[in-house]
Amino acid sequence: MTLPSSHRARPRFPLSRLIVAAALLLGAAATGGTAAGAPPGAAPVFWVDPTSYAARQAAQWRAAGRLDDALLIDRIATRPQAVWPGEGAPGAVVLAHAQAAAMTGHTPVFVAYFIPHRDCAAYSKGGARDAAHYRRWIEEFASGLGTSDAYVIVEPDAVAHMVAGCPGADAAERYELLAHAVRRLKSRPHTKVYLDAGNAGWIPEAQRLVAPLRSAGIDEADGFALNVSNFHTNEVSAEYGHRVAAALGGGKHFVVDSSRNGNGPYTGTEAWCNPPDRALGTPPTTATGDPALDAYLWIKRPGESDGTCRGGPQAGQWWPEYALGLARRARS
Repeated sequence: MTLPSSHRARPRFPLSRLIVAAALLLGAAATGGTAAGAPPGAAPVFWVDPTSYAARQAAQWRAAGRLDDALLIDRIATRPQAVWPGEGAPGAVVLAHAQAAAMTGHTPVFVAYFIPHRDCAAYSKGGARDAAHYRRWIEEFASGLGTSDAYVIVEPDAVAHMVAGCPGADAAERYELLAHAVRRLKSRPHTKVYLDAGNAGWIPEAQRLVAPLRSAGIDEADGFALNVSNFHTNEVSAEYGHRVAAALGGGKHFVVDSSRNGNGPYTGTEAWCNPPDRALGTPPTTATGDPALDAYLWIKRPGESDGTCRGGPQAGQWWPEYALGLARRARS
């Protein structure tokens, strides 16, 4: 997994002004929804962060005369990506992005990623010190959302890790904290909440996820998220999503991370960690053609490392060479 925002300085109030100003100056490119100012109930237009690593890289390369490379990175920079608020004070980050998105009439996507024993001591290890610390963090996160429209993906890998085995993590505590996060975030009046359910290649037997997802609050969520930071195709993920929904009793919707699945999964070792020759996938959209599949989203921010494998930097750090490859091989 990744933690894109953990390497940023703790945000202050000027961050809000910076993001809002950038959004107003540059505009917020949007895909797959209705125009800003659409009537209530219309499909959301997802928000593009004008201060993303990709946007800054494209600007830097334009200034340096690397115009072809800048145009390639624009395939990332001009498309909506999730915001991962990081470990410090999530409320300020969430508020700044939510306000900027609201001023353009668009919907931001956030990721809550701070569960204790996060990533089970792997590349993105970390998270809250204990349960109380996590609850305070979620409270800040939820407060930052206010009444703005938003999508929130809750704790990538947290449920699947417990099903597969996560030494050091207490299952009962983790599920209670996940259920608390779902409940608190869902209390925001215009927030859609999707609890992460892993990916099609991790827990193939969908029935094994049912009891854990229920314990983790799936019944109070809008649905579940699949393929976060992974590479399974839309078709494989959708088929798996329908199986998980059926195992849960039907009726649950889901979203799929299509950020880097343009060439499907890698078949070599450590297939999940900076695999070679991958490509950007379907740009974020709610036009999925599947009534149970609410959206394709770029939850993993393309170009940010999965970890220190294959020469990559630490998890979540921007890796321009990898980003270029993803963009160059993209089909759209």
